[in-house]
Amino acid sequence: MIASGEFPLVRILLDYRPALRQRTGVGEYVHELARGLVATSDDNDEQLVLFSASWKDRLAPSVVPGASVIDRKVPVRLLNLAWHRLGWPPIERLAGQHLDVVQAFHPLAIPSRRAARVITIHDLDFLDHPERTRAEIRRDYPALAAANARRADHIIVNSETTSAAVRERFGIEADRLTVCYPGAPPWSRRTDEPGQPCLLFLGALEPRKNVGVLLEAYRRLLHHLPDAPPLVIAGPPGADSKTILAHASDRPLAGRVEFPGYIKDSEREALFRRALVFIMPSHTEGFGMPVLEAMTVGVPVVVADRGALPEVVGDAGLRFEPDGAESLEGLLSELIQNSQHRQILRERGWRRARQFSWQDSARSLRQAWRKARDRRGTVHG
Repeated sequence: MIASGEFPLVRILLDYRPALRQRTGVGEYVHELARGLVATSDDNDEQLVLFSASWKDRLAPSVVPGASVIDRKVPVRLLNLAWHRLGWPPIERLAGQHLDVVQAFHPLAIPSRRAARVITIHDLDFLDHPERTRAEIRRDYPALAAANARRADHIIVNSETTSAAVRERFGIEADRLTVCYPGAPPWSRRTDEPGQPCLLFLGALEPRKNVGVLLEAYRRLLHHLPDAPPLVIAGPPGADSKTILAHASDRPLAGRVEFPGYIKDSEREALFRRALVFIMPSHTEGFGMPVLEAMTVGVPVVVADRGALPEVVGDAGLRFEPDGAESLEGLLSELIQNSQHRQILRERGWRRARQFSWQDSARSLRQAWRKARDRRGTVHG
């Protein structure tokens, strides 16, 4: 190990804002990556800085022990507008210090004076279906993502599926992308069946998640199996919330579908342990972290045959076409009635989940930072 002080301190800034409040997929990715980076750090010359900006919400100094925190009372929408459209102010001005790498967890780079700029592209659904996105993403991502990708010093993607899409759509060379998979949670595997089982979906209630096809499949399932386990649709509200709630209030779904809302980090494991089957019906996913969480516990998974979901599950899950409510109903019916098949998928899921770790994710990210710094020096030196 090189003694501290032999080389200048390398300061890495991570945009922690996606994890500031309720941590959904991207927020969980940011938080756990930060923890993995601290856990795998053996270099006294690296300083990890977590950055947040919000008018209302404050970032606790101890949110990730071992990382320092910069928390600015700046309206996030105003800051994003200035960064995305004006390229100002440089992050060094807000941070009040020199930085070597600035890591964004979205497709638009954080402006900097000298720091290498690294962006993250989770998927390209914002290009193909902007109507599924929120106003700020719809306004900026389709118009600016391609140019930002070409200018970035390096690009992080969370699956080979997304890597291939970015190379094809944006014309990016393969050596400028690094796949940084999410890791599995440190949960123990379940060896028995749940006492009060449910069918489970976990995710934001937004159009991309395709919850409507799940509700239609469950309606069909109740016609053939009236005693089927209840369906739990867990996650924060989104653009599809009213439509989903209205659909679930009709017979025969009324009283059979539970909506517990956003699930805190401390409550997710218990929810997965209740699940007999986990379903991810999304039109597309850049990865699909709840699928990995389900496999870690030992919950059989059924996923749409789209995006990176087939890449994530491998042979450990069943697949269906995302518009195929009838085929999804058939898979659910078979799994509910076939404990032997559930056991096969449970064991495959355990094996598959062991291939993903946050420590490996952190190592991949550090390799990407080195490439970004090299390129920044080559291009701007």
